[in-house]
Amino acid sequence: MNLYSRSLAAVETGGKPVRVGLIGAGKFGSMFLAQVPTTPGLKVVAIADLSTDRARAACRGVGWSEDLVSSTRFTDTALDMIAADDIDVIVEATGHPAAGIRHARAAIAARKHIVMVNVEADVLAGPLLARQAEEAGVVYSLAYGDQPALICEMVDWARTCGFEVVAAGKGTKYLPVFHTSTPETVWHYRGVDPEDARKGGMNAQMFNSFIDGTKSGIEMAAVANATGLAPAPDGLKFPPAQADKLAQVLCEKTLHHRGQVEVVSSVERDGTTVPNNLRWGVYVVFAAPNAYTERCFREYGVESDETGTLAALYRPFHLIGLELNVSIFSAALRNEATGKPVGFVADVVATAKRAIQPGEMLDGEGGYLVWGKLIPAKESLAIGGLPIGLAHGVRVKRAVAEGQSLTWDDVEVDESDDAYAYRREMEAAFA
Repeated sequence: MNLYSRSLAAVETGGKPVRVGLIGAGKFGSMFLAQVPTTPGLKVVAIADLSTDRARAACRGVGWSEDLVSSTRFTDTALDMIAADDIDVIVEATGHPAAGIRHARAAIAARKHIVMVNVEADVLAGPLLARQAEEAGVVYSLAYGDQPALICEMVDWARTCGFEVVAAGKGTKYLPVFHTSTPETVWHYRGVDPEDARKGGMNAQMFNSFIDGTKSGIEMAAVANATGLAPAPDGLKFPPAQADKLAQVLCEKTLHHRGQVEVVSSVERDGTTVPNNLRWGVYVVFAAPNAYTERCFREYGVESDETGTLAALYRPFHLIGLELNVSIFSAALRNEATGKPVGFVADVVATAKRAIQPGEMLDGEGGYLVWGKLIPAKESLAIGGLPIGLAHGVRVKRAVAEGQSLTWDDVEVDESDDAYAYRREMEAAFA
């Protein structure tokens, strides 16, 4: 890849390092910050967070020296940081969809590369953001280390080698009952002691978005929009699968179509753990194009399906923010994204966890009322689906049955809201 040698060369020859502005010093941001002191050729110039004291504490908590802390600007105003002349790459790590769109648009307008850790914002309006970034001559990129970018890399590897991609995705812990999980049940389903969660400062609603299926839907929508791989018409099926049996499980007998995004479960439907599961990992299933390649699979010990034509490559874990430098250097030194939306292929629509009555207020991703279901974008457009990224703080105006996907007509929308307007612009542009 040569990113390290190029960044090191910039330092050794007296060139300027890649200058970064980070928005959001939470868990992902902290993991990135932990790698900064040992990364040549990279400098975090400024950090924007709603609490500058928390951001400074995060830096100290991951091992920054006082000299490094004192040489970094801290601000609670992200837009001012984005406008600064001494920053090359903006990292958006807030996790807030509307804020992410606002920050990405500002970065593009300021002609700065944008690494979008905020996959919620990417799924809400990423196709239009990526198009406008390209028009402005800057890079819009998914964040390496997070699962979508790693999956995109695997898909690109397979296609570059001449293989047809049959399926790609990630692993998670899944049971059907999880779709009705709330912040009150999340620790039981996740297998975490509630007191330990409290002591660790773990956010129940945020973690519940991983349990109830929303985060899986969001991440697979990002992969679909970046690769063209499409979801099944009725969303993710979460089949249980061992890591070394992916090609046997994700085949024509179980998939809706070839070229599908799918998430595999680390537990059987009875709750027993799948041995050698892929709960924290990512994968790609690919097909041999001819008999000679099939023979090569056998000769080199490749685990294949019963036909001998399908094989899988997987990575058992991902390191999230610890790997983010790959995206930063790729954007700044190569002018290349580590995955970006190229179309509007999939969407994530708010779906009722229980019957919802008129007058109730939606509480968004990981909350009590809705979870995010992955569906094809054309289906979402056809029904006027309410994206999960805008299903927070909006009032329901007509009854919605449990399991029903909500539409724009089901809620009272503030049409003057910037995020709403931009989403509708994206829908019109990619319809």
